Amino acid sequence: MSTSRLEDPEDVLAGLTRMDSQDRRDSDGSDSEVQRALEVCFDNTNPSRRKSSFVSSQATRPVHKRTPTSCFVHALLEEKQGSGTATPNHQGLMQERPTDKASDTSSNREAQTQSRLLTKKQLSDMAYGIRELSKRLGHVRLRLKVKNVFLLTKVHDVHLVAITREITEWLLEQHGGQYTVWVEDTMKHNEAFDAPAIYKDDSSKKSRLRFWNDDLCRKRPHTFDIVVALGGDGTVLYASSLFQGVVPPVLSFALGSLGFLTKFDYNEYAPTLTRAFNEGITVSLRLRFEGTIMRSSRRTGHSDADHKKRDLVEELIGEEADDNRTHRPERTYNILNEVVLDRGPNPTMSSIEVFGDEEFFTTVQADGICVATPTGSTAYNLAAGGSLCHPDNPVILLTAICAHTLSFRPIILPDTIVLRIGVPYDARTSSWASFDGRERTELCPGDYVTISASRYPFPSILPLNRRSEDWIDSISRTLNWNSRSRQKSFNDGDGGKKG
Repeated sequence: MSTSRLEDPEDVLAGLTRMDSQDRRDSDGSDSEVQRALEVCFDNTNPSRRKSSFVSSQATRPVHKRTPTSCFVHALLEEKQGSGTATPNHQGLMQERPTDKASDTSSNREAQTQSRLLTKKQLSDMAYGIRELSKRLGHVRLRLKVKNVFLLTKVHDVHLVAITREITEWLLEQHGGQYTVWVEDTMKHNEAFDAPAIYKDDSSKKSRLRFWNDDLCRKRPHTFDIVVALGGDGTVLYASSLFQGVVPPVLSFALGSLGFLTKFDYNEYAPTLTRAFNEGITVSLRLRFEGTIMRSSRRTGHSDADHKKRDLVEELIGEEADDNRTHRPERTYNILNEVVLDRGPNPTMSSIEVFGDEEFFTTVQADGICVATPTGSTAYNLAAGGSLCHPDNPVILLTAICAHTLSFRPIILPDTIVLRIGVPYDARTSSWASFDGRERTELCPGDYVTISASRYPFPSILPLNRRSEDWIDSISRTLNWNSRSRQKSFNDGDGGKKG
């Protein structure tokens, strides 16, 4: 692998830093410090790399030789753009309005970080930018200057705690004492981990063994250079829930049951980590969703009967769509797998209304509804009968759970759409929402959840020697995808066989 610089590494790094510039100002590190901690290298193992990528950064870019289009439609567009007389239609005007209700108390920070408050055009540009950045990152190696290593495991599993201790000791004993290891704060008094025994013979290790908590992950994610997950897919989801904003690159060792998200063999942890730290990593940006719980605001002087007469359709896409007083945001989550609305402990099925952008889709009568990312297509979505989807696809998967109809089929939507899924005011019972199986919350009639693409994708570290075939291998290995006995050929009686 060549160690020469990419043609313009700032272009790649700008994509990485632009998404989290607001959060970075809240941390101790500056943009320039983060860029100095990264080195973008060629990956000559990629056979499809374009020759233009090897042009020196000192060379001048060629001047394009495009001629004016001869297309009739393009000619009309250019004429309109030049004259300044183009009139936007209704759909064009809708592109410039926020996709969801903003409360009167919404701060500027919320408007900048919550994708539901972006205009349709801004949301489309954001999603496109993340996809382009993901493509770029698939063709380069990022050489991290690793200092702070974040270890994540199941603290109630004695076997995994022992493995965490083993990796901790290995990292602390590396030459030069260059790594600071962060483990969960509950490890301080964990007998299986036995923190004092790790540094009793070397006092310098005590200052390099530190402990993290949820608050540190939420407020200062840039403290950590890399996350090492020790467990199964649930441990990776736990990492996603800890870092609700910017997520450090996650390298996951397979110590669980299935392993869709755990890419590395723990038995090879020493050479794997050495190679990642010294030679660089390849990162895949996985789409995450932003889910916001919106509560119905009770109107002054209205009785329960008056409250039930309200219409969720009118309040979201009708005459009251611009009235921010009808609903208020409660809490926002960034999720990696799925958002699920279900009937919860209620004995009857749920009634759920589904909206996409400014359109009413349908009312679902079912046990619930699952809105999954491509990563989550092999989780609850699979069990509910949804489609399997490669994680590189920029889509939203919508699947009903035990729908009481013969005609409902799972649908796949673009990631630029904003879904709003709520409980109608006249529903018999409430529904319950969960986010990656966590934060289970009751939704009363009139409440809804807004779901859109998050501006904070999940950076998953991939094996350097097998990237394109990794997903097919995982569904074949864990789910026995399309596994059956091969059909026998015909025997024509002459000793020959025919297919």
